[in-house]
Amino acid sequence: MMEDLLNLVAARNATETLPFLSVHAANAALQNLVDSLQSRCDELEGDCMNLQLQLEELSEGKNGGGQRLRASLKNETRLRDKIEKLQEDLNEKLRIDMDASAAALKTANDLAGMKDMNSTLEGTIIDLRKANEKLDETVNRLKEGIKDAKSHTRLAEKQYAGLKDTIRGLQEENDVIKSENTKLVDRLVSEKEKSMDQIREMSETVEKLVKEIEMLKSLKKLEETQKKGLWFMKAGSLEDGNGTDDKQENKQDNARQWGTLGVIIPTEAKHVIQAHSSEVTSVRYDGVGSDLVATSSNDSTVRVWDTSSGAMRATLRGGSGHAMMGCDIVGGLVVGCASDKSCRVWKLSTQRMIHQLVGHGNKVTCARLISGGKEVLTASADRSIKLWDISRNTYRQTTTLRHSSTANCLDVSYDTKTAVSGHMDGGVRFWDIRSGEKTAEIETLHTGGVTCAHLHPTNGTQILTNGRDSVLKLVDIRMGSVISTMTHKDFRTPFNWSACSYSPDGVYAAAGSGTTGDIMIWRVDSGEFIKKLSTHRAGVGGFAWGKGGSCGQQVASVDTSGKLVLWA
Repeated sequence: MMEDLLNLVAARNATETLPFLSVHAANAALQNLVDSLQSRCDELEGDCMNLQLQLEELSEGKNGGGQRLRASLKNETRLRDKIEKLQEDLNEKLRIDMDASAAALKTANDLAGMKDMNSTLEGTIIDLRKANEKLDETVNRLKEGIKDAKSHTRLAEKQYAGLKDTIRGLQEENDVIKSENTKLVDRLVSEKEKSMDQIREMSETVEKLVKEIEMLKSLKKLEETQKKGLWFMKAGSLEDGNGTDDKQENKQDNARQWGTLGVIIPTEAKHVIQAHSSEVTSVRYDGVGSDLVATSSNDSTVRVWDTSSGAMRATLRGGSGHAMMGCDIVGGLVVGCASDKSCRVWKLSTQRMIHQLVGHGNKVTCARLISGGKEVLTASADRSIKLWDISRNTYRQTTTLRHSSTANCLDVSYDTKTAVSGHMDGGVRFWDIRSGEKTAEIETLHTGGVTCAHLHPTNGTQILTNGRDSVLKLVDIRMGSVISTMTHKDFRTPFNWSACSYSPDGVYAAAGSGTTGDIMIWRVDSGEFIKKLSTHRAGVGGFAWGKGGSCGQQVASVDTSGKLVLWA
């Protein structure tokens, strides 16, 4: 690079200096010519002076002849003409000399400028040489670094090859362990299913025996009555027996529906659990009344918890980086809907995904297991609600319900024929699930959108709603009118998934505040505020009041810090 620059400067100097060589030569020739003309002029001036002296002598000496005088005058005239011509030539040469001197001066100035430029370029060349030397040093250091890096790379490649062999061996061992574990799990599941079948058979047998014992007791009582001759008691005894059976049957139904301990208003936190690493969006109790509760979170997981001990029973993973918007659990099945436009179904006993329901065009906001876990109802931001049949190995999408606003929440009646959806436009819509027809609509029930809709557990004509206007409303479905409203100065609903819930008997309503984290409880019929529970330190979005399993635990809430609180 430096050599090329030096060559360019030398070529430029040669090109700019060459034209001035002829100028210098012409200037020198002109100077010589001027000197010779000056000397010739001096000689002619001397001759002129001599002739003038001779002329004066001739004019003074009148004795000379007229012929000599005429010859002298003629010679003088000729000499004068010659002197004038030489003077003109001298003037022309002087003018040319002055022009040449001016050109030479200009050339000298240009040459001085070029010398200055040449000096500057030489300084630049020196700087560039120094920079080139530094760059050479840098290149040498980089070459040495490359050599070291190559040696390190070769060493790393050798280590990587060794690690690959180690990993391959570990994978083979892991495959063997997985195979053995799968066989063991399958065997345990099979044995558990057999045990459950045996327990079910034993339960059926016990129920039959109990019925037979009751029948025998009734027959024995009838026989005793007949022996005493109290025939009029016969009918009364039979009626009492039937009434007892009906009461026992109703008691069994209530136990199956609401739990063995009835409705419990929570008073304190039983378990405070760091359930997830980020915000929890939903919490749902097992629909069959077991001691299980499921939570979904923005950390892309759904987790199942034991309500009696607070222990985690399962972690079910969805798509990485996609938030779980909601969940549900019924028996041995768990569903989780996510922002990746799909809904996943897991089998709890194996913690394996058995279905991934794909068909929505936007995030799935809510999901419910219905028909005993044979079907799934999903709502999406694509303004549709879909019904899925998951009773077989391959799922099937059976019905699509179309609407004009994103559905934030879903609830389904006990007969699984009617669904209710709450929407961002503040309205509530009612649907015939099988036909896909909209049967009713209540418009602008809340300002800012409906975040939760919960059908009354015992009265099919009423529904509880929560909205972004931070108000809970009890609504008469037939009239489309609000029966009562429930508010509190500390109650706020900042999330589209903020939940609310009836108590299992429908007497109370509760929800969590998304700002203070307080749990608020109201009486439904009057809207009277009953109690405020303060354990959460972050906003509460998910809330559930379940039927209560064998341990009697019924109320759960989750917050934006990832905590799950099980209340007692």
